[in-house]
Amino acid sequence: MSSEPDPLIAPKDPPVRVPLSIEKVLAAAAMAALCLITLGNVIARYLTNYSFAFTEEFSIALMVVVTLLGAGIATAADRQIRIVFFAGLLPPGGRRAAEVIATLATIVMFGLLVWLGTRLVWDEYRFEVTSPGLGEPQWIYTAALPLLSLAVIGRAVGHLVRVLRSRDTPPHDPIEPL
Repeated sequence: MSSEPDPLIAPKDPPVRVPLSIEKVLAAAAMAALCLITLGNVIARYLTNYSFAFTEEFSIALMVVVTLLGAGIATAADRQIRIVFFAGLLPPGGRRAAEVIATLATIVMFGLLVWLGTRLVWDEYRFEVTSPGLGEPQWIYTAALPLLSLAVIGRAVGHLVRVLRSRDTPPHDPIEPL
């Protein structure tokens, strides 16, 4: 018997007010759309020697959506990338402080993405920037950046509240993988 968790079994979601299944379903739908768009382009190119140039436009937008949805899931589930070696060397209070500082840094970073992404969307709207493949307004694609960054901030704030309310220190062991 091993004391380590089975890597094939997904870790249990943390107790959150807004279910993580929202982001999971949206991410799965975006990945499925990405696969179908790419498959359609490959089949069309193979059968007709003609590539649908606009598929790259949709693919890039969907990759940004999947990335930000994944960031929200990782933040809420406390699975974001971190260097646990140094935090593991700290006493329990220091580990908790490191967790709070890291979460605050996440909130600040995604706050910058909201601010700068909103400015970018406004500039693209104001200057009527169009996408290269379809000629659609570019701001439609770019709007996902500040909107989903706000969702990540919400997940980070929820995580911060859970850390501050918890009596336990963060359970990260520098020896065991997350």
